[in-house]
Amino acid sequence: MIRLLVVDDSALMRKVLGGIFAAEGDFEVAFARDGLEAIDLLPRFEPDVVTLDVTMPGLDGLACLDRIMLERPCPVVMLSSLTAEGAEVSLDALARGAVDVLEKPAGAVSLAIDRFAPVLVRTVRAAARARPRTAHGLAARLRARHAGLPQAGPAPSPPRPAPPARPVPHPAEPDPAPKADPAGGLVLVGASTGGPPALSAVLGELPAGFPWPIIVAQHMPATFTGPLARRLDRLSALSVQEVTAPAPLVPGRVYVGRGDADVIVVRRPGGLMAAPAPAHAGYPWHPSVDRLVESALGLVPPGQLVGVLMTGMGRDGARAMAELRARGGRTIAEAEATAVVWGMPGELVRSGGADIVAPLEAIAAELRALVP
Repeated sequence: MIRLLVVDDSALMRKVLGGIFAAEGDFEVAFARDGLEAIDLLPRFEPDVVTLDVTMPGLDGLACLDRIMLERPCPVVMLSSLTAEGAEVSLDALARGAVDVLEKPAGAVSLAIDRFAPVLVRTVRAAARARPRTAHGLAARLRARHAGLPQAGPAPSPPRPAPPARPVPHPAEPDPAPKADPAGGLVLVGASTGGPPALSAVLGELPAGFPWPIIVAQHMPATFTGPLARRLDRLSALSVQEVTAPAPLVPGRVYVGRGDADVIVVRRPGGLMAAPAPAHAGYPWHPSVDRLVESALGLVPPGQLVGVLMTGMGRDGARAMAELRARGGRTIAEAEATAVVWGMPGELVRSGGADIVAPLEAIAAELRALVP
């Protein structure tokens, strides 16, 4: 049995979520109406996984998450509203140690439940087996900030790292025109569950002058990929953008595929571009890593491609990256020791498609060594 703690201030959502998991037959479910009740239940119920509403009165979702990670770390799936503010808070939650984020059904919940339920169950099952990452320095930070404060007080947001300095063009001079084709090749990155913090860790270690463009397929709803790209842009020396229209591939830039769709490599008269594409029914996850890699293989010599497959449930990317390696490209799989869910990279390793298996903290160095 999987012990699941559902934390939501909405009686309707508690009822809906309880019904979804009761129908599965292998979940033992407890409920909390707010963050404080959840913290009280943790030592008594000892959940294997928690679903946590982002927006709650009193101890909100982020503050409750901090307390969970401090007092009894366990996998947490955040449930977020479909708003820009909700997306930013959700990315904060992932940075603080949440395993994944799902969009809560909006409007008539009963009408959306058939679409929502399978995704929720699949995500919670994967989370129950996941290895959550606690935000660096969380315990010391919270103990210091809560010294002398009532336990019910919400935890303040952690300070954001200062963005790396970037050269700023002289105001009288226009920015140089981007090059039409990548200088030498492309890096193709795939990630799913646990991916946003992993992307931050890898991209944050690459220099602004990194010689190849990087295209990222991160499984995520469209609501979140724009805020994710902006966050990665702040935390990295590289320039990061969401792909909402065809964009020339330029060295030292990162292109994040738009959620609920795919990102592919196309050739236009001006050169190679990263382009959005409607989600294809032949690919179950989006943005699809397999489809991204296949599109690149059709236009770029395999020897000029490096594939990186990081944490995530399922097998998206493993087939195409194994083919990439078989045709002369290079591939890196995140090691099981650091992956939140070793599904996608594990499939690549088991298929013999990984040149290099590296822990998260070593992937950027491996990329710097592979890319001339």
